Amino acid sequence: MNAPSSTYGLSSQARNLHWLLSSLVEEVPGVRSVAVVSSDGLMLLSSDARHTAAPAGPASQDGPKGSTADLATIVSGLGSLTLGAAKLMDGGGVKQTVVAMDEGSLFVMSISDGSLLGVHATPDCDMSVVAYHMALFVGRAGHVLTPELRSELRRSLESAQ
Repeated sequence: MNAPSSTYGLSSQARNLHWLLSSLVEEVPGVRSVAVVSSDGLMLLSSDARHTAAPAGPASQDGPKGSTADLATIVSGLGSLTLGAAKLMDGGGVKQTVVAMDEGSLFVMSISDGSLLGVHATPDCDMSVVAYHMALFVGRAGHVLTPELRSELRRSLESAQ
């Protein structure tokens, strides 16, 4: 898969993260929308075609209210809530949070630098498959998501709006 033209001018690491996110959306059955959020709550990557290189299509239209910006806000809040709960319970770090709802599921997984990967999926998704592919994304993205790359991703989002 070639990097879409909207990734022109980005570093190879940034293009690779866009490609990984696009692959997660396109190849994992049941995934509606995806957002990567920095530790300070700012969206870095999104499956919304208006915010990243991920192609438009049904996956980008079925997120919460159709917006991955809403998903990013939810992921950030849920991540903060579960981190606080883990501290109160002396539970250590939070690896993954899953919210199963009647009409879908929400998965939040920690990335090594404190960033979060959030996935909104259909109610009939195979949760283990979604979690497995999220873990692959985290494993591949975690070591390259440096402060410099986070800044680059944030700037590219701001310039796209």
